[in-house]
Amino acid sequence: MTSAPKQVPFDFGHQPGFSAVDFLIAGNNGDAHDWIARWPSWPSFALGLWGPPGCGKSHLAHIHCEASAGILLPAQALTKDDVPTLADYPSVVVEDADRGVDEAALFHLFNLLRENRGFLLLTGRDAPARWKIALPDLRSRLSAIPVAAIRSPEDDLLEALLVKLFSDRQLRVGPDVLAFILPRMERSFAAARALVAAIDEAALAQRREISVALARVVMAATSADGENS
Repeated sequence: MTSAPKQVPFDFGHQPGFSAVDFLIAGNNGDAHDWIARWPSWPSFALGLWGPPGCGKSHLAHIHCEASAGILLPAQALTKDDVPTLADYPSVVVEDADRGVDEAALFHLFNLLRENRGFLLLTGRDAPARWKIALPDLRSRLSAIPVAAIRSPEDDLLEALLVKLFSDRQLRVGPDVLAFILPRMERSFAAARALVAAIDEAALAQRREISVALARVVMAATSADGENS
């Protein structure tokens, strides 16, 4: 009797799931999720959503856009010429607004959306009140809006995130692989995403199934690269 062939990974590309049902709710992000779900009953027309890289801010931003029929754009794409058109949307999401933004354009958008009874969701790695904003009027407005934070992940969420990240790449991993990875990895969303990508890449390059042995090699290489950087 011939044995069943092993699962060999193929690179079909992957698309992260950004739907509401794909979002993993846990203690560290429950408050932020509740804020997004509470729309349009926010105490203000604007909300700041902040947390570390890869923590799920973009996922919540997409959920909000879907619910509000809004539009999402990176902060670097915001220009003053676009503001009148953007302000006609029910809601606007400006992502990574603390990483460089046209302050005059954001100030104009802030004012027009309020006049039009629209909504504004701003995401960043820190609370808006701590952003390095030179324009005094904009800094004042950002300091006054309510905020929702996403904290570093707990073990249960981190494990669920690993499962989702592998699933987004159409990859199945056994509980033994997850049990090996979880206590040895950096405790962050960004690290989880980078590790899954590295394991996927190694599996494709070596045409191997994902196993504890493969995860061990990838994590050792990743750790060595970090120490040498």
